[in-house]
Amino acid sequence: MHHKGYSLLEMIVVVSIAAILLTLGVPAFDRLLANSRLRTEVNALFHAVHLARKESIMRRQPVTICPSSDGMSCNQENVWTSGWLIFANLDRDSPPSIDANEPVLSKHAISATIKINSNRQAYSLRSTQLRATNGTIKFCDPYDRAPSRALVISYTGRPRVSYKDSRKKSYDCND
Repeated sequence: MHHKGYSLLEMIVVVSIAAILLTLGVPAFDRLLANSRLRTEVNALFHAVHLARKESIMRRQPVTICPSSDGMSCNQENVWTSGWLIFANLDRDSPPSIDANEPVLSKHAISATIKINSNRQAYSLRSTQLRATNGTIKFCDPYDRAPSRALVISYTGRPRVSYKDSRKKSYDCND
């Protein structure tokens, strides 16, 4: 008599192999996903800086990027983790705040859990004859699954992505 199906030993072997593959694969996928989320948010802010720089030149007015949790006002606590917005800062106030006559040009809400630190409360991009606000914005995975990186904004308003600080060390998101 011949039975169709799998034996208990065959099922145990298949389940064991599947468990081993999942144990090895899930952390790698988790790192890949965390790295992708960081890259997405860095690229979004990279393009936002270029947009603000372009708008400041076209308008011949200062354009500011500031952290925002509601997309309508700047955070005064320097918390970038919720998102940011770009607006024409016509009155050049510092710390920046959006007044009734100042148009919001763009806003971005962060979708993933990412830690973002900056050494500036806001970045003002000005037309070509004036210097922009320089600084560094660090992007980190709170669970250290992906390497931290930073968006470094020069005095001319040009951003660049960096994985190492000036001492050639990885960025520390705890400071």
